[in-house]
Formats: sequence, structure tokens, C-alpha cells
Amino acid sequence: MILQTMRAAGKPLSAADIAKVTGLDKKVVTQALALLKKDGDIVSPLRCKWEPTEKTSQ
Repeated sequence: MILQTMRAAGKPLSAADIAKVTGLDKKVVTQALALLKKDGDIVSPLRCKWEPTEKTSQ
């Protein structure tokens, strides 16, 4: 759900932005982002903003 939201936005999003759009708790989003970063599925082009990597954008 988080990756779908990020792809649909087409721009880097913060955890708060993702939480607002998805309705998930911000803490849950933050934990999910940490796992996605560890797996290499997202990158941070701007401080505190995230976007999918090339491998997950397709």
C-alpha cells in the first residue's frame, strides 16, 4: 500500500504525507519505511522524503 501511494504521487513523500493519504498511523508508516529502505525498495532524494527506487518503480 505504501509503495503504491508513493508511485501514484509521482514525487517524494514524507511519512506524514503517506500516513495522511493511506489512513495508516504515522508510526506504522515510519516502521514500514525503515524496512523498505533496508530492502533497497526506497531512497531518500530529499531529507525526510522518500520515493521508490528504479527496481520498484516498474
